[in-house]
Amino acid sequence: MEFKTLHQFIRAQQVDVAGATGELSHLLSDIALAAKVVNRAVNRAGLTDITGDIGVQNVQGETQQKLDVLAHNLFITALRRGNECQYVASEEELETIELEKETTLKRGKYIVCIDPLDGSSNIDINVSVGTIFSILHASGSFMDSPLEEESLTGRKQIAAGYILYGSSTMLVYTTGNGVHGFTLDPSLGEFCLSHPFIQLPHSGTSYSINEGNLYEFPESIRFYLDFCQNKHNQIAKSYTARYIGSMIADVHRILLKGGVFLYPSTLSYPEGKLRLLYECNPMAFIIEQAGGLAVDGKQAILDLPIQTLHQRCSFIAGSKDMVNQVLEFYTNENAKQIEKAVY
Repeated sequence: MEFKTLHQFIRAQQVDVAGATGELSHLLSDIALAAKVVNRAVNRAGLTDITGDIGVQNVQGETQQKLDVLAHNLFITALRRGNECQYVASEEELETIELEKETTLKRGKYIVCIDPLDGSSNIDINVSVGTIFSILHASGSFMDSPLEEESLTGRKQIAAGYILYGSSTMLVYTTGNGVHGFTLDPSLGEFCLSHPFIQLPHSGTSYSINEGNLYEFPESIRFYLDFCQNKHNQIAKSYTARYIGSMIADVHRILLKGGVFLYPSTLSYPEGKLRLLYECNPMAFIIEQAGGLAVDGKQAILDLPIQTLHQRCSFIAGSKDMVNQVLEFYTNENAKQIEKAVY
């Protein structure tokens, strides 16, 4: 495979797009730069006083970790220094942040929706964490009152991606022309193309879900888990359970290996717990571009109307055949057959 850095790859793609101005390319480069700084902080977390919580809750009602705040500030700083981003919607802030420009240059035309550090509660135990981002056009109607545009859905994303801070650091993104993965080479300080045109297998052998919430799940999901574990001899071999507890790491594994990731509604979170703007939409865009499916149990995630900045939803994504299998259980057809056979 030809050696190519993220910057070189972005520039090469830009050449193939008629009317491209380079602004999106610069914006992606700004995000990659901030990711390198966050990566350095994450890798030194055990040696510096940046682990643990700060004793306050964010807008999500979750206890903020020191690294949450650090990552948030680093990405805001990087995006402010560029001139491409007009607004940032962060999981850590109640309202959108307008990036004031100190120059006479025109204001940027993009809005970045970002989860600065997904899975940050795992940082103390050295489990992989990451950053998830989504980029949309900052149209006048969208930004004057961010979510009043009735037709606004995840389909209007122009780019999305994530950075996984793990045993190696990877940046994975799409602009609607396939999914590409880049691995950070510490010796060069550059993200280098390592996984061009990622394709998700149509099926897999593993499922990923927090089974600690089993009795809070909808009946359809409980029946599906019985199916996965082959409790009623419905399939030749049971699936393997694989759950890290860091969404970005679980979805990354499925993107490369196949399988299905489930974060359904519960009694405690009847609408679902994951955030549509910061987690579900960008991940759904990537999954679909890689040939998979992402749904909420009824429809495609990318078709859900965006109504609030911190809207939550259910999220089921992965290999196409396995997601369709889950949807069959949502119709209760398979569930009723199993229930009849057992009870």
